[in-house]
Formats: sequence, structure tokens, C-alpha cells
Amino acid sequence: MKIPFWFHHSFLLRILWLILIVVIFSKALTPVYLLMNEYVLVDQQYSHGVALMLRAYWAVDLKNREKISKVSTLIQVNGADVPAGEQCWPYNEIYQRQMQAELGQNTEVRLRMHVLPVLWVKAPNLGNAWIEVPLYHKPLYRQKIWCVFGWFLAVWLFSIKSAWIFIRQFNQQLKRLVFAACQLGQGHSVRLPISDTSSEMTEVYSAFNQMAEKVKQAGCERELMLAGVFHDLRIPLTRLRLSLELIGNHADLTNAMVRDIEDMDTILSQFLAFIRDGHDEIIEEVNLTDLIHEVVTSYNQNGTQVYMRLEPIQSFALRRVSIKRLLNNLIHNALHHAGSGVEVAAYVSGTSNAPYVVLSVMDRGSGIDPVELEGIFNPFTRGDRAFGKKGTGLGLAIVRRIASMHGGNIELRNRETGGLEARVCLPLGLMLPRDAP
Repeated sequence: MKIPFWFHHSFLLRILWLILIVVIFSKALTPVYLLMNEYVLVDQQYSHGVALMLRAYWAVDLKNREKISKVSTLIQVNGADVPAGEQCWPYNEIYQRQMQAELGQNTEVRLRMHVLPVLWVKAPNLGNAWIEVPLYHKPLYRQKIWCVFGWFLAVWLFSIKSAWIFIRQFNQQLKRLVFAACQLGQGHSVRLPISDTSSEMTEVYSAFNQMAEKVKQAGCERELMLAGVFHDLRIPLTRLRLSLELIGNHADLTNAMVRDIEDMDTILSQFLAFIRDGHDEIIEEVNLTDLIHEVVTSYNQNGTQVYMRLEPIQSFALRRVSIKRLLNNLIHNALHHAGSGVEVAAYVSGTSNAPYVVLSVMDRGSGIDPVELEGIFNPFTRGDRAFGKKGTGLGLAIVRRIASMHGGNIELRNRETGGLEARVCLPLGLMLPRDAP
């Protein structure tokens, strides 16, 4: 939403502008209220007029009282004929207080608002009889007093609504920043708009965009550098392999050198796979059961090494190549460290509102020291059972990155029956970033 030209970009000045609007609004309501509720003031004057009229009534003789009664419609009544009156706050108090001030503290007042509005007054200082004073047909509207609370409520609601608008705008910008930071942490290219934000958030967004640009540039340079190293080293390695094949003699020596070259080639491939995390891979609907069959088949060509325990799973959105890499890394680690007898299981777990797929790769090796279970996912970290064996320590780091990229997670567990279980949980209805390709 584009900010109006008259609306300042600073949050501080926006708050001051809000306060100014609320004050002006409340001040404007004051004369409006007084104009619309003049009955409050008029009725105070009316009670004073009634008091003056009663003084005049009791001050004259009986003959003149009858004349005054005809002119002013005042009626002298017996106390037994005077009803108890009605309670009409605050007008009972207005009349009572005014009459007592005018006619004495022992003055009694009774008021009737419905049917024919009437005021009965007994002023012992003037006379012992009750005087019935008719009121005009549009008497004190008792609902008018609630207008005061209505105006107060309107001002309060207006203030709350205005503050809520500002806070909502500020929270939206903070949520946008949090979301962008999460995307940046997952390796996505992010840039925040600065054209429709406050001046304070514009500075924050600009700093974030600069940081994101530097992170992206550093990642591209790192990937380019390692890709160049990988390319430059693979050519001489291929040359060495061809040279060894041409030598012919010393088969044991050449075989050992070929294995070393293959190990070096594998290490370089893992480095490149770690740098290229697959975030630019196309997302597609994949049948995970078929994908597991495809991966496991390649390991069972010379005999069954990997067993499967799979339940039916509906197709859901995945990065196919990345999930294959995840499976290959886990199965390869299990076979490399624990030998044959590896088992792959897949099933759906969770609740109907938040289902997820559990993908487990289990072996029957010696397991891992519990102290190392958390740090084993860090790049270039290898567990104690890998000592003396070849590898880069990047396999599990790649697996965790792929799982996180799909909105899931991975954990390692030592099995009670012996061995290690690598459990990957992937949500159904992929929790991918909105701008994921």
C-alpha cells in the first residue's frame, strides 16, 4: 500500500500525528456535545425558574395565588395524592439540589417523567402544601446523559483503531523481515522492498538487502571457486588414470593408485554437492515409495544388502534429485560403516492436521557415542566409528541441508537392538518457501 504524501515516513512523527488527530477529534466533540445536549443546561435554568415561581406563589395572599395558579398552571395538592415519583438520574439530583439551594435544605422534590411529566415540590420554609408544577412535553431526556459515555467511547475506539492500524503496519514490516531472514538462512535470494515502508524500516531493509547481496555474492564466489578447483583437478586425475591403465605392469601398484584417484574424485564430488545444495532444483510431485525402490535397486544388484519396509504414501511435492542424494548418502554411510543388513523404512505419521513422512535408514553396526549425535551433522565432522576410514565428513551435512530445504529435519538414534537409525521427517504438503522455484 502506497503511503500518502501528507503522511510522514517516520514512526515517531506518525505517532505524534495520531495524538494530534485524537486531540482535535475530542475537542471537536465537546462543542458538538454541548449543542446536542443543551437540555442539561436548560433544565438547571428551569429548576431555578420553578424556585422563583414558587417563591412568588407563597409570597402572595390566597386570592392572588389562584390567579397565579391559573396563569402558571400550578396546582396545590394534598400530600396523600402525591405519588412516590420516579428515579431519573441525574435529573432528580439536579432538581433536588437546586430546590434545596433556592428554597431551603428541608425542601422535598418528586419527579414523574412518563405519561404527563410533572414536578412536585414541598418547601416548608414557604408553605406546608405540595405544589404540582407541570413540565414541558419534551422533558429531560434521560438517555441524553448516555451521550457523554457515547462520545467518550467513540474517542476511545477511534484512538484504539488508529493505534491498531499503525501497529499492524509495523508488525507486517517486521514479519516481512523475519520471513526474509528465514529465506536467506535457507540459501534463497531475497530482496526487501523499500519504497512503501517507514523511514526507520527503510534503513533496516536497506541494511538487510546489502547483507543479503554480500551473502549471495560470497556464495556465488565460493561455488565458482570450488567448481573451478573441481574442474582443474579432475582433468589431471583423469590423465593420471589413463596413464596408469597404459602402464600395464605392476598391477598391485596401479590398482592402489587408481583407488586413490577414485577416492579423490569422490571427495571432490562431495565438495561440489555440498556447495550446490539443490535449492534451484524444480519441485515436482514424487511417489516416494517408487523413488526408494529406484535407489535401493542399485545397491542390491549383486545380492540383497538393503531391505525395505515401506507403507503406501501419497505423492507429494519434492526435489527429486535432492531426495535421491539424501537416500544415497544415508544408505552409503550405513553400508560403509556397518556392512550389509541395512533396512529402509517409510511411513506416514503425525496427526490429520499435520501429517509427515518418516524415512528411516537403519543399520546393525556399533552405533555412535551419544555425545557426538548432535555435532555429527556439522561439515567435516566424522564420528568415532569413521576413524581410520575414508570420507570427507560432508555426507550428513548434505542430508540435513536437504531435509531442512524441504521443511523437515533429521536425527540420529542409537537402536536398542544395536546399530544406528537415521530418521528423516518430511511434512506432507511441503513447507517450502513461497518463492521457491
